[in-house]
Amino acid sequence: MKIVIIDGQGGKMGKMIVEQLKKSYPSLELIAIGTNSIATAAMMKAGADHGATGENPVVVASKDADIIIGPIGIIIADSMLGEVTPAMAKAIGQSKAKKILIPVNKCNSHIVGSQDLPMSEYIRLAVDLVRTIIKDM
Repeated sequence: MKIVIIDGQGGKMGKMIVEQLKKSYPSLELIAIGTNSIATAAMMKAGADHGATGENPVVVASKDADIIIGPIGIIIADSMLGEVTPAMAKAIGQSKAKKILIPVNKCNSHIVGSQDLPMSEYIRLAVDLVRTIIKDM
């Protein structure tokens, strides 16, 4: 199973996802892709098995990923202060992977109907969904 975690800015969200998934599934192979080197480093420090930075790694990893996890901004071109390129958003959007998108209302995009929860709760919900997907595969 190929699980790709994509994050940007400081990588805090991606770091939390990696930590929680590794805690539940130590042998699960996690690929961390940062939109910048700081985000990649944070996810690698948290225990990701592989890491890469930038547009091309997002495009390549999205092609055959089973699950892609990240903030909602990863599918919105020019979001995250411009760190998400149109090619990245397109590759993720077109990927056949199950996408677990965490609502972060900071990209001039709001998800109607989503609850206003602390980031740690969104991460817990995302990890719970990964558990369900793994069980069903």
